[in-house]
Amino acid sequence: MSDTNNRILVIDDESGILDSLRILLKNSGFDVETAQGGKAGLGAVETSDFDIVLTDVRMPAINGIEILEAAMARDSTVPVILMTAQASLQTAIQAVNQGAYHYIQKPFANEDLVSVCRRASEYRLLRSENASLKKEIRRRDRSKAVKPIGASKIFTDVLRLVEQVGPTESTVLIVGESGTGKEVIARYIHELSDRSDAPFFSINCGALPESLLESELFGHVKGSFTGAVKDKAGMFTAANGGTFFLDEIAEMSPATQVKLLRVLQEREVLPVGGTEPVAVDVRVLAATNRNLDDEIKQGRFRSDLYYRLNVISVGLPPLRERQDDIPLLVDAFLERIGRERDEPVKQLSAESLDAVMVHDWPGNVRELENALEHAITLSHGTTINLDTIPERVKAPKSVPIVAAQEHMNPTLDAIERAYIMWVLKAEGGNKSRAAEVLGIDPSTLYRKLARYDAEEP
Repeated sequence: MSDTNNRILVIDDESGILDSLRILLKNSGFDVETAQGGKAGLGAVETSDFDIVLTDVRMPAINGIEILEAAMARDSTVPVILMTAQASLQTAIQAVNQGAYHYIQKPFANEDLVSVCRRASEYRLLRSENASLKKEIRRRDRSKAVKPIGASKIFTDVLRLVEQVGPTESTVLIVGESGTGKEVIARYIHELSDRSDAPFFSINCGALPESLLESELFGHVKGSFTGAVKDKAGMFTAANGGTFFLDEIAEMSPATQVKLLRVLQEREVLPVGGTEPVAVDVRVLAATNRNLDDEIKQGRFRSDLYYRLNVISVGLPPLRERQDDIPLLVDAFLERIGRERDEPVKQLSAESLDAVMVHDWPGNVRELENALEHAITLSHGTTINLDTIPERVKAPKSVPIVAAQEHMNPTLDAIERAYIMWVLKAEGGNKSRAAEVLGIDPSTLYRKLARYDAEEP
């Protein structure tokens, strides 16, 4: 007999039977712990881990079926063996159909009980090995997760944090401006986790009215409101075992925030109009483009919910702070759009790339993707010329030589800046030609323009 996977809990309300079974199973190589009565047995299965549970069916106060339910709630892989008399045989058979490993009818031969327990030990070992194998497969699959695009230091620092928290069960709050890719990061976290083969659900909390959002999140019971003609499971229930991404969490009403807090605290949902909570096993990821500290001060967001959500905080930088990533994103978007349209992959001309590199992208990555799709649609051939780039992207900013609040004599920096912008405007936004007129290298012009953007109030 192996010395692993054989820790067995024996539960019966008769001390004599417990003593006999302890001696029998210990001599057969099992590590035996006993509990007299259902209450003691229930306490043991709820607080300790066992490889096998052997319990009588009929006991006062707490019976063997309740022991089975508690044991499987703690660990669904633990084999539970029921000892039953003729009077409770039908109950034992039903329990096997509900997940019990086996039942053995009293009176039984000692060798029969030992044989059943040994098979249960082998079954437990097999389940443990399968679980370990699945975990290893999931670990290997993480290397196949689609990594968000970016090589700048500010973005790789974010990815390093995400890759550290992804395999955990921690709740994550993703903060960033609109269009920075919060859902992309949420999906990456899901793909890195042990839940990667389970569902990933997402919802924009600001896209639905309060009453409909509650029903979508938590479900509802028939008759709970006009139009509720039948029971409906919510998205939390549908996402059971997986990951649920709540985008724009700050748009959620105070009443819905209370219900979400319950989910995070109790791991259960209460459907709209319902009285019976439903247990759920969901990892929650949330995102916002607002400052939640300010929202809390204004009384629009619950501080207790904020602390529940903000176990790990991931801050996404705006695209203007990761300019080095723009060429990588451009190549990725051009390739994807071309593939989706079943067309040759197009490339930006030098002038078009100049415009894309200098634009400050207030709409972030989403604006860049939309601008490229616009340009691809309007362009002919495989080269995207400047005339197909959206006007808002290629229009240079006009900068006065001296602002009203500055002193009468402008600085040399202010004059240089104004002159560069004047030349750029005179050349129609063409940075290559502007660099030639200015007598500087194009890369120098890019750096100066990027610095001017950074200095804008």
